[in-house]
Amino acid sequence: MTRSSNGYTDGCTEGTVHVGGTALTMIRGGSGRPLLVLHEELGHPGWLSWHKALAQDHLLNIPVHPGFGALPRADWVRGVRDLAGFYSRMLGDMASEPVDVIGFSLGGWIAAEMAAACADQFNSMVLVAPMGIRPREGEIKDLFVVTARAYLNASVHDAESTPEFASLYGGETTPEQYEAWEDARTESARLAWKPYMHNDSLAPLLEGVRGLPTLVIWGREDQIVPLESGHIYNRSIAGSELAVFDDCGHRPEIEKAEQFVSRVRDFLA
Repeated sequence: MTRSSNGYTDGCTEGTVHVGGTALTMIRGGSGRPLLVLHEELGHPGWLSWHKALAQDHLLNIPVHPGFGALPRADWVRGVRDLAGFYSRMLGDMASEPVDVIGFSLGGWIAAEMAAACADQFNSMVLVAPMGIRPREGEIKDLFVVTARAYLNASVHDAESTPEFASLYGGETTPEQYEAWEDARTESARLAWKPYMHNDSLAPLLEGVRGLPTLVIWGREDQIVPLESGHIYNRSIAGSELAVFDDCGHRPEIEKAEQFVSRVRDFLA
């Protein structure tokens, strides 16, 4: 693995790492125990208040999934389980000790697949409204039948009361935003179109995970992935905790930021 770094805001660095023959953008910030951060299906949203808060105690390592940013996709990665294997290879190349991991939506699904394959690579795992498990009631919202803007608007319960949502997605969509969202939608479709955003073998495989402290966080009013999926995750992973935030949609990290940071910080400690 090789690295090169460029300047990044808030004391972070953005550089390039190579995993096998694939170049990967890596954002790093903070100090302390390493925390692997796996972003959602519309890409890395930027350095938010929760990043800044957790970076006080952790070294955040935030890879931009191949094909979701400026760097090209990895053609051999043909599904989410392949992408999970890619990140396990990355951790192996780093010769790291087991790390903490937090994954959001699609990123939570990736983390869960990694744990199902080899839980020993993690000290602890936080899954924030992960995709990957089909609910028995309701359905995972289809990213590809609406615009990216409509999908984002559905991801919070009360946008007007979520200032960070407005700072991220308010106003007119810029050409750069539109291009980034469409690149992310294209790669998400390639990885998880059929079956749509789930893997029927994931829950049974997670039942074999033992001894991995796991926190599952969900918004009760989530309109992207129904809370029912959270209950299945909770039942599947032995000893896991399920934290449900009221008056909250698919993005508790910005919609209930203070509660979210407190809960995650206490868990990781």
